[in-house]
Amino acid sequence: MSALSYTVRLVGAEDAVVAPLLAGLHEEYTTRYGPNDELNRYPAREFAPPHGAFLVLVAGDETVAGGAFRRYDERTAELKRVWTHPGHRRRGLGAAVVRELEREAARRGYRRIYLTTGPRQPEAAALYLACGYEPLFDPHDRAGLKALPFAKAL
Repeated sequence: MSALSYTVRLVGAEDAVVAPLLAGLHEEYTTRYGPNDELNRYPAREFAPPHGAFLVLVAGDETVAGGAFRRYDERTAELKRVWTHPGHRRRGLGAAVVRELEREAARRGYRRIYLTTGPRQPEAAALYLACGYEPLFDPHDRAGLKALPFAKAL
């Protein structure tokens, strides 16, 4: 696949360019975990400045990837909603989203990133490991885990 030219945009969680990301996440979560309410766990305001951010990667007029962070504690941001469009996977866009979110979190004064992913999302776990995140669980014994936590110092 050829390199994809995209623009990074900081947006509000309710911006129209976020809709494809949220629809894609809903599809992923439902397919992998069955009916759930994950996308309603946090109100949009938690992803708004000054403590949070939502960003998307846009190619032409298509949202191809994105993610967000919210305040976890005074020095820690929590990554949420990291997603890449299925037609654009395996091109480094997920890693680009994570890097951009880390940069923005550091600009906002955070010194650490925390995140969790689900046990049925091995691609996400591999992404976070490849991006230098430390697993806060035994990677060789995931039996019974409902979430896989990771952290990284900025």
